[in-house]
Amino acid sequence: MPFPRASQALSRFTVLDLTRIRSGPTAVRQFADWGANVIKIDALSDDAGSEQPGGPRQGSDFQNLHRNKRAMTLNLKDPRGLAVFKRLVEKVDVVVENFRPDVKARLGIDYESLKAINPGIVYGSISGFGQDGPYHKRPGFDQIAQGMGGLMSITGAPGDGPMRVGIPVADLTAGLFCALGILTALLERDISGQGQWVQTSLLQAQIFMLDFQAARWLMEQDVPKQAGNNHPTSIPTGVFKTSDGYINIATTGGKIWERCAQAIGAPELITHPDYTTGPARSKNRDALNAAISACTKKRSTEEWVNDLNAAGVPCGPIYSVDQMFADAQVKHLGLAQDVPNDQNRKITLVGQPFTLSRTPSHMAARPPEVGEQTEQLLAEFGFSTEEIAELRRGKVV
Repeated sequence: MPFPRASQALSRFTVLDLTRIRSGPTAVRQFADWGANVIKIDALSDDAGSEQPGGPRQGSDFQNLHRNKRAMTLNLKDPRGLAVFKRLVEKVDVVVENFRPDVKARLGIDYESLKAINPGIVYGSISGFGQDGPYHKRPGFDQIAQGMGGLMSITGAPGDGPMRVGIPVADLTAGLFCALGILTALLERDISGQGQWVQTSLLQAQIFMLDFQAARWLMEQDVPKQAGNNHPTSIPTGVFKTSDGYINIATTGGKIWERCAQAIGAPELITHPDYTTGPARSKNRDALNAAISACTKKRSTEEWVNDLNAAGVPCGPIYSVDQMFADAQVKHLGLAQDVPNDQNRKITLVGQPFTLSRTPSHMAARPPEVGEQTEQLLAEFGFSTEEIAELRRGKVV
């Protein structure tokens, strides 16, 4: 039966979504938004009510994570439900889960079990710390990964103690890396004909995101520290007060620094012996920041943003979320997108951050209610009307 597709880019793939909370749904959202046939499996068991602790089903968080999908209910703890799931697996391309590593084996839906049914299956797993190893049974949580992954040690003002980042960065990046891994495995399957198990974790994702900070330790044994709003290497880069708020200024290299000093009306800083070189500016960053702030606080944010950018100095305002969505460039990029629905509900969500010229993504359908398309989906997979009725009577779906 036809259903709204968000794009044609991934329309040849069918994905079974066993995920919950944030990291897993973030991974699957990439497939739903690019047109894959995504089937969200809603738990049908005694603890189904706790399936989404992130908020109510019609709340903004759930809606943003689960748009462009269809949903069915299935009790995987019932052997008959497991048998239904395995029939689905025979015909799909991808299964994604973010259970604790031991749960899927206990349910009988681990990679090896499903590979025996469908050798081409690509199985995506996200955990807190990995599928094995000394911590693999620990529950994963974004802030724990931020701390163990080193991020909190370099976030915040010096001397103020560790600080979490304001978004669930470990959850989100683990989800995106899982989606990237699944797409890589699907491309490889075109050559080999074989599926494989894609694994990532919040801890792995967080460490990868340290990027040059991690490389500096591995290569030079340099332990990065908190720098507040200062960039760790490009000085001056940071937050500066204006007459009506704050701005970000970023200088990378001597030429941009000279443009900055000229633009703020302080050309004498260029030849000041404490600021003539990058290492000198880094050593004397506090004094330099104070000198720049003495200039920037004399004029408004809008004036500085316009003048500094015109001078070739990267500069921008610091928005609250409502101000950000009101910005002309953000509006032009179309990131806030309305979701069509037959209930006349106002649903506006965040669209994909990249575009494709021929097969763009759009909001095609609101997130499904619990098990909303159960009968439709089972019929598409070859279940007869009598079989579906029997599954209903047995409370399997």
